[in-house]
Amino acid sequence: MSVVTLGVHIVDVLARPVESIPAGQDTHLVEQVRITAAGAAAGTAVVLAKLGLPVTSLGAVGDDELGDFLLMIMNRHGVDVSRVTRKPGEQTAASILPIRPDGGRPSFHVPGANLGLSTADVDADVIRGATVLHLGGMDATWGLHDPAFHALLDEVRGRGTQVTLDLLSNMPDLMPAAKTFLPHVDHFLPNEEQALRMTGAPTVEEAAKSLLAEGPSTVIITLGAEGSLVATSDGLTRVPAEDVQVIDTTGCGDAYCAGFAAGLLTGRPVLESARLGTAVAARVAGGLGSDANLDGAAALLS
Repeated sequence: MSVVTLGVHIVDVLARPVESIPAGQDTHLVEQVRITAAGAAAGTAVVLAKLGLPVTSLGAVGDDELGDFLLMIMNRHGVDVSRVTRKPGEQTAASILPIRPDGGRPSFHVPGANLGLSTADVDADVIRGATVLHLGGMDATWGLHDPAFHALLDEVRGRGTQVTLDLLSNMPDLMPAAKTFLPHVDHFLPNEEQALRMTGAPTVEEAAKSLLAEGPSTVIITLGAEGSLVATSDGLTRVPAEDVQVIDTTGCGDAYCAGFAAGLLTGRPVLESARLGTAVAARVAGGLGSDANLDGAAALLS
């Protein structure tokens, strides 16, 4: 059994705590700086690997130093990156994140090679071999907005692969195209802002019902400190967040998706998988970066 993550790959450069951007040539001292493998596919893959699960990541990075670093650090964590596409002449996606004292994470971002990922770059045989396929950031991988890719998703689902979907951004212009994936996935995990923008609903409960009607069997809306809302044909269930001191919220959604996928891979039902996602996300929120505080995290699966 294995998980395949497909989609957005990003290098994150993080510093904390940052209360303001220095004026002119001034320097502010910070407590910590990290560089991590991140993004809705790469970050999720790293967390899955730290949970002790076999994971292959598919996506696109530039043929540059940032791409070299991203693949090196993912491989070091145990992710199979042999099928990641290198795009000559393109930059690897990257973000600079000055983390506020309250854990908030404004960012400076270049989307880079993610925008050029297409169906031709995807190894269909790897996808066909997945027990769980996680689609990370389909709103930002425009080349996969392709009927041929949707047909591949339907094929593997027919063979028993469970397909999960998460988004990268909250940009309104990207929501309509991302919605076209919903008939072709089993579990959709947007955050609150994404869910409300996709549906125009006044509440997360109404948004969950509306998204469920688009095709997935499960919709899980993550709500930050309020936990998450799990919607299935059996109804709506609130899963509370764990009480942790938040250092940085970067990658918490990706960690939740990783925990949820891990639950599916190990045979857990949806609600138990959502609780596992909650526990993994809580660990990540207590440190800096999308892979923080995960030493020994494999014990969460026992």
